[in-house]
Amino acid sequence: MMQETEIGIVVIGRNEGERLRRCLVSVLDKATNIIYVDSGSTDDSVEMAKSLSAHVVELDLSIPFTAARARNAGVTRLLQVNPNVEYVQFVDGDCEIVSGWLEAAQQELKLRPDAAIVCGRLRERFPEYSLYNRLCDLEWNTPIGEMKTCGGIIMMRVVALQQVGGFNPELIAGEEPELCVRLRYSGWTIWRIKEEMAYHDAQMLHFRQWWTRSIRGGYAYAEGAWLHGKPPEYHWVRENLSIGFWGLIFPLFVLLLAMSTHGWALTLFGIYLLLIYRIYRGKKKEGLNHQDAFFYGLFCVLSKFPQVYGQLKFYLGRLIARKSGLIEYRA
Repeated sequence: MMQETEIGIVVIGRNEGERLRRCLVSVLDKATNIIYVDSGSTDDSVEMAKSLSAHVVELDLSIPFTAARARNAGVTRLLQVNPNVEYVQFVDGDCEIVSGWLEAAQQELKLRPDAAIVCGRLRERFPEYSLYNRLCDLEWNTPIGEMKTCGGIIMMRVVALQQVGGFNPELIAGEEPELCVRLRYSGWTIWRIKEEMAYHDAQMLHFRQWWTRSIRGGYAYAEGAWLHGKPPEYHWVRENLSIGFWGLIFPLFVLLLAMSTHGWALTLFGIYLLLIYRIYRGKKKEGLNHQDAFFYGLFCVLSKFPQVYGQLKFYLGRLIARKSGLIEYRA
């Protein structure tokens, strides 16, 4: 068992059912400081967590839910339970921590005193269930070494989190990369190591789910650039320009040009095929098979369209001073 004075677990979720049970069981014999933060579940998640000896935090229903808010609440409760915790493992309720990960991540943080965050290989539990699950698994296979940003399944040094004031609870998406920006401003580093970290059950089985998830991604890119797009960081500025150009400006230009060329300008849409091929070729060099490389390239390009919708959703919200609610791809 991990030393009680050093590590704690913060699990967040809502209506995760059996997936939450698997998540909690995966850390049950490795840590005694387990916090489950529930965002308004209507199933038996709260009772299940209590039965597995987790400390439960039920968020106030009158305040909008965000993953960032839930994680902050979890850390607050964790430090009330054990003020001596040095490291916190964040995990979503639809994930299962791999055996040996906690020890490997803790050791890495001990070896790197300037490291705020360590993450490992996150895998999709059922990549064979759908193309969209498989795309998630490919997306999460990020390079090993020092990183600029990370996802939400991470082990983090508590003192670093406290130094930057925690997650931004107002963000409905992209809260982890935004936190990483502030951490790096403060001199901390973020690392990805080769060890297996967790299995994630995306349950993304339909195109509309992928589309909605991409809208959320576009919203997060826009808000991240709005907050930290200035020099020297230029956080997500390039990504935003790419989304705006390929998802909106270029197709509008082609359609307008087509009016004066009797439709011949529509052939310019073939440039999207070149983009797909460029991504395909890059992924092939990284070792992906033909099928995975093709679909990865295809959906990277296709994602520009829902992402630009997410961008517009953010900017319109800023214009009318109305913040968007959660954008959830899974019912």
